[in-house]
Amino acid sequence: MAGPAARLSLVTLGTDDMQRAVRFYESLGFVRKVKATGDEVAFFEAGGVVLALYGWDKLAQDARLPAEPRPRAFRGVALAWNCSTPDEVDVIIARAVAAGAKKLKAAERTDWGGYSGYFADHDDHAWEVAHNPGFRMDNDGRLILLD
Repeated sequence: MAGPAARLSLVTLGTDDMQRAVRFYESLGFVRKVKATGDEVAFFEAGGVVLALYGWDKLAQDARLPAEPRPRAFRGVALAWNCSTPDEVDVIIARAVAAGAKKLKAAERTDWGGYSGYFADHDDHAWEVAHNPGFRMDNDGRLILLD
């Protein structure tokens, strides 16, 4: 296929409370950049992808989608934070819960040979925290997928 290569460069999460969401993601260790946007939008370095926060209603309006009714069930999306070891998984989930996240599933051994658990942020965005022994990670924590 000709043309630009497919890539995911930025993920935007809708939030009801920008200041709370910024504090939460900073407490997880994400570093905010481009602070000139003030309270309108927040951008964080996220290991090769940018994580952005934007008002829920504004994000829906920008996408020309209805902001209501808000989903109360699984949204069909989970963000993932891959770790080098199972111990790191436990540390990250504990850090998220201490920052106000809701633990969705305690970390446990998986049927695919890894170790994984879930938390949700204040706006109910689901995050999986996982160690997959079949994935390699570089020194920056980025996944290296082998064929």
